[in-house]
This record gives sequence, structure tokens and C-alpha cells, in this order.
Amino acid sequence: MGDMRSIWKGSIAFGLVNVPVKVYSATEDHDIRFHQVHAKDGGRIKYNRVCSECGNTVQFADIDKAYDSEDGSRVILSDEDFNKLPAAEKHEIPVLEFVPNDQIDPILFEKSYFLEPDSASPKAYVLLSTVLTESDRTALVHFTLRQKTRLAAMRARDGVLVIQTLLWPDEVRAAEFPSLDDVEKPKAKELKMAQTLVESMAGDFDPTEFTDDYQLQLRQLLDEMIENGGKKVIPAAEVDQEGTDAEVVDLVAALQRSVDEAKSNASKTGSSKSTAPRKKRA
Repeated sequence: MGDMRSIWKGSIAFGLVNVPVKVYSATEDHDIRFHQVHAKDGGRIKYNRVCSECGNTVQFADIDKAYDSEDGSRVILSDEDFNKLPAAEKHEIPVLEFVPNDQIDPILFEKSYFLEPDSASPKAYVLLSTVLTESDRTALVHFTLRQKTRLAAMRARDGVLVIQTLLWPDEVRAAEFPSLDDVEKPKAKELKMAQTLVESMAGDFDPTEFTDDYQLQLRQLLDEMIENGGKKVIPAAEVDQEGTDAEVVDLVAALQRSVDEAKSNASKTGSSKSTAPRKKRA
């Protein structure tokens, strides 16, 4: 799976068949990362975990979870308390039943995970994948991740098993809009015209035909601000003095260093800054 790291190891319980698998997160976030700064001087805003009782900063190791009941009682739970919960399927994905693909409302889908066979022979894995594909059915399973058991849908996608965790029905809000009550049904002529329009715009879905214009424009804005400088751009040398705070180096900081290095090389060769418009970066 390239440089992907498995986040879970266990097995699928398919009747009496046991299918060892590794689980990987199937999606990744490509959004440009920002952090909060003081608008006046660009200093990083730090958040301390301060106790409201004693006023001290608290380390993660000393933090537990608490539940406040409706009557105001507070229950504090430690990791040991959570470990006592019945999570027998912790390293097992039991198949509960097989349902028609079209019976699962897409609004219930939450997060997706890839499953990789984790045995010397992937025969049982391929058998399960094939039978799901040919039967047009989805396996409903229980999937326990980070001490939380979810109902999930397991299906085959291009020969690879995929698990998609499902929201519980009561987690989906009811859509009750009075403005839709007693609305007149579309007239036959209106419906026919709308159907004609749909047919004229019909096509097969290919997500590669579409681009994330917002991210492209945001990246272009950042590049132009870095190239032009100004009071809103803090030189990399000054940014570095704050420390990395154990975070991945920000994209903007990396770009800033690249620009500074390029300007430094240009000044050494004695070349003057061109007034001609620069080509936009891809």
C-alpha cells in the first residue's frame, strides 16, 4: 500500500471463514493548513490546558474524560474504565448480514477504510470480495476502532474490500420544512422541459474532470503574497525563532524559505528584479 501505514489489524469473521486483514484510512485531506496568529505582529496563538480549579497547566497524561449528567452530576472515566467495556470484537470484524447495495442511504456513510489481506494466502479475501461483487450486496459488519464500535458497510471496490462506517439513524437529523407542505406538483409541461434539460446535460461521472478551484486559487494567492512580500509576510528566519512546536512544517513556511533562497541566489549573481509578469506556478 505504498507509504500508507495500517491503523488496525484483525480479521473478518465470515460465517466459519476467518479472513485476516490490515486496515488503512482510505482518504486523506489535501486542504492547506492554517494556524491562528496575533494580527498585530504575527505571533502564534498558543493554547494551554489550564485547570479551572487549581489554575495549573495540565499534561495529557493527567487528563481523564468526564460526563456531566442532566442533573449536574459529573462522572470521571479513566482509560481503565473504558477498557472494561465489552469490546470482544476489538480485533474481529463480524459479518452480521448481507443487504442489497441500494438499501443503504448514502447519508449514513461516514469514513472509509481499505482492507488488505494479511495472510500467506489471500484466497478467502478474494472469495469474499468476489461474492460481494457478483451478488450486488453489501456486508453489514461491526467495526471497533479506538474503543468505539460502529455499524459499518463492507463492500468490494475494484477487487479491494472497503469498510465505510455508518451513522446511526438517530444521528441523522429529520428534515422537516413547512415550506414544502402543500406545494403544488409540477405541471406535465414543466416536468417534460426539466427532463429534456437533464438529458441534455447527462454524462458518466468522472471525478478527474473536476478541479478543486478554491484550493488552486488559495495556493496562487499565497504564492503571490510571498513573492511580493509586505508587512503580512514574515521572513522565514523570524518564523523559525518561534520553534516548530512539534508540528509538521507549514506549507507557507516551506514556500517562504524557497523564495528567500531564490532571491538570495539572484542577488549573488547581480541580476536585477524583472518587472515582467512571472509565469504562474502550476
